[in-house]
Amino acid sequence: MKEYTGIIIEESLSNKDILTRTITTSTKVEPVTPEHKTPWLTQWTLHTVEIPEESIEKVSEEISKSFDPMHLGSWYVDFKNDTHHYIIYPEKVFYVDRSSVEQYNEASRYGISIGIPDYQVDFSSHVKQWDR
Repeated sequence: MKEYTGIIIEESLSNKDILTRTITTSTKVEPVTPEHKTPWLTQWTLHTVEIPEESIEKVSEEISKSFDPMHLGSWYVDFKNDTHHYIIYPEKVFYVDRSSVEQYNEASRYGISIGIPDYQVDFSSHVKQWDR
């Protein structure tokens, strides 16, 4: 079994019950800065989580329907294991082969098209990571 790992920003969710279907391995709170592009918040609560392979599809779909409806263009979540990557936007889930630059580019273009800043769409190893 291959578990998927990722970070869920608690403030991105309108339905926080989804967190009960994950295994939280750590939690960190960081103050919001202008680079976060979420001025209606004062902090981000980042939960590093694990999701078993047999649950990842269902949890991904639930998350895609659980984002804060007032700020849909501000959020995404991603989970990966050694070979695959789920990139979850409001109402859309990408299942990416981690060796495919083209699939990553498609997921990045979509995120930017819905309003996520390009520097925050840093989930691919082919993209420079957002330094926050």
